[in-house]
Amino acid sequence: MRAVRSVINAAGQLKSAYPDMNEDQLLLRALRDVNVPKFLADDLPLFENIIKDLFPGVDRPEQVYGPLVPMINETCIKENL
Repeated sequence: MRAVRSVINAAGQLKSAYPDMNEDQLLLRALRDVNVPKFLADDLPLFENIIKDLFPGVDRPEQVYGPLVPMINETCIKENL
C-alpha cells in the first residue's frame, strides 16, 4: 500500500504543478517517477512493457529540465568527460 500511496502523492503533486496535463500522462509520469529509481537496469524493459500494456496509445510525457541538461553538457565538455 505504501507504493500505491507514493504514486498517488506524486500524481497529486504533478497535477498541482501541471493542471492542464492529460491525466493519463500525469499518472504515467507519476508511476515512472516513483518506480524507475528503484529498479535495476535489467528490470527497466520489463517495467516499460508493463506500462505500455496498462496505457496503450498514451504518449510518454516529456520531462522539462530547464537549463539543467545544457549545464551538464557544458560542464562535461569543460571537464573532458
